[in-house]
Amino acid sequence: MASSYAANFYVERASDGEPSSPALRSAPPPPFRRLRGYAFDPSLSQRLETLSINQTIFETPWENRLEPGPKGEYVEVVDFDPASGCWYEPVDLNSLEVVAQDGLAPSQGNPRFHQQMVYASMMKTIGHFEHALGRQVFWASRQKSDPVRQTSETFIPRLRAYPHALRAANAYYSPSKAAILFGYFPGPTGMVFSCLSNDIIAHETTHALLDGMHRRYSEDNHEDSLAFHEAFADLVALFQHFTFPEVLQSQIARSRGNLESDTLLGEMARELGQATGKYGALRDAIGERGEDGVWRPVKPDPGRLSQEWEPHARGSVLVAAVFGAFIAANKSRIQGLIRLATSGSGVLPDGAISPDLVKRLASETRATALTFLNMCIRALDYCPPVDMTFGDYLRALITADFDMVPNDRMGYRVALMESFQKWGILPKGIKVLSEEQLRWPFANLFLTKENWNVLIDVAGKIRAALTETMFILDREELFDRLLHVRGLTHQLLKRSAAQEDKRELEAFQKATGIRLDGVLDGIDPGDGGGPSFEVHALRPALRVRPEGTIMKQLIMIVTQRRKVPLNPTEPAAGSFIFRGGATLIFDLEGKTPLLRYSIVRPIDDDHRLEEIRAYKLRQADHQTSLRATYFQEDPTEPGFSHDEPFCMLHEGV
Repeated sequence: MASSYAANFYVERASDGEPSSPALRSAPPPPFRRLRGYAFDPSLSQRLETLSINQTIFETPWENRLEPGPKGEYVEVVDFDPASGCWYEPVDLNSLEVVAQDGLAPSQGNPRFHQQMVYASMMKTIGHFEHALGRQVFWASRQKSDPVRQTSETFIPRLRAYPHALRAANAYYSPSKAAILFGYFPGPTGMVFSCLSNDIIAHETTHALLDGMHRRYSEDNHEDSLAFHEAFADLVALFQHFTFPEVLQSQIARSRGNLESDTLLGEMARELGQATGKYGALRDAIGERGEDGVWRPVKPDPGRLSQEWEPHARGSVLVAAVFGAFIAANKSRIQGLIRLATSGSGVLPDGAISPDLVKRLASETRATALTFLNMCIRALDYCPPVDMTFGDYLRALITADFDMVPNDRMGYRVALMESFQKWGILPKGIKVLSEEQLRWPFANLFLTKENWNVLIDVAGKIRAALTETMFILDREELFDRLLHVRGLTHQLLKRSAAQEDKRELEAFQKATGIRLDGVLDGIDPGDGGGPSFEVHALRPALRVRPEGTIMKQLIMIVTQRRKVPLNPTEPAAGSFIFRGGATLIFDLEGKTPLLRYSIVRPIDDDHRLEEIRAYKLRQADHQTSLRATYFQEDPTEPGFSHDEPFCMLHEGV
């Protein structure tokens, strides 16, 4: 877990607020705040079979300065119901009565429990991201000049959550409001609150976290754009099912260790799915329930991806591929336990399996699930900056895991490659599906006779400033410091790339995917002349390998934009923004920084430009684009919004 997320809450900062009593100063604060909640949603508490496993304890980092709401370091819950004009009393999680009983008891009719549930689930999801990434997370900033702080972007300290924001079967993350809005509506058996579904909370929080890392991923440029957002959010929510011990042991005992059968572990939002007219859960990673009520597993279909265009349906293919790899890898991992329990036969006898075997199977399965969750999140640092495809994500998964665990003794990477191939998800340009071919190639830099290179030189100059940021606990201070280093990096890159040596400029452009020679139309001029470009992100990361060594990395994202015509033969058709750039991953462990990977999307890639242009023209012809389908085209209309890509996408969740 990243430093601020843990250490910032362990430190007693009595000088910042009211003086603590002598009794409180004599002992450190608790490491966790224990809060009760639903492992899934309220519907499972209405069934005798699942009553005992649906109520669970969320362990969130103890925040000394948590205010009523709750309002903490990362999250602020605001409970206003616009439909009724009602403000609900905010819950105080520091109340002695609340702390003493592990939070409020789960209740569908208590708004204060709704607030507690949202806070606990969101903080759990944030914790998984910071642990996997090896750094603190930020919410997507706003591009706005701040003269007081002398910055070009506005720091968003907290993501707001509105448990009762709308009366509709919907819940969505709003980038423009920096908030998650949860809906509620009458269902067959009573009122259904999306804010009480752990799956939905984790799903929407993941959208916000992904948007904070890759703001361009919400741009609808091809079939995989929004589908990846949906699939990734589902994967995080699904793998978090395996972090609840009671749930995991119950489902393993029920399925006799066979995760390919009908269990709660592969389902997403059962209550909401049934309330909106589905026969089972809203989505299921491994099967589906038909009109006859019979659950049937989904078999891998390599042709399905070419038939699915709706983001949720297309995203379900990626979810099935990753989840299928997890099931296969876990089956291989627990085979030894099954053989030991069956005297070598590997075939379990009829009837209930031993409680001791259940616990061992649950322990191994949980470890596998957490490994896959970390792999999925960590791979985000190895993705291209724009126009990411499912095939790119497979390459990122393989490369990121190779850097962390070079020896794939558990076969996780093989399981991923096999499952993705079964579902027809193959990266473009890969002739042989092997680990060596799928890993991003090591960067091949042009070096002068003095072994000098622009990118290595710049990384070396900002290294000391980046190292200092690793010791900053305050997130706003860290945000401002990284923003300052980004500005410095931009100046250094611009100055260094302006060298007279054409070979150096060509090598720089090839490694970064941007053009600074002024030969491309549609690129805005930058300050002081020359084409503009952006240092989109700088992310220092400390990752601990399984053997205990620390991997020190710098992720630098450089991007550029061009304004190009939608249809070159029809100027009246308008234009769109075409982006390029690169994700640059540096190793900071040696005496000199080493550029390990350059994951490029060239701004002068005419083939990619034509593919995006053709996609946008198809969307316009069939009026199926996100803009045309979900929002008014006229900017003067009340429904027009450029910044709400998830609103109507989640209609009916």
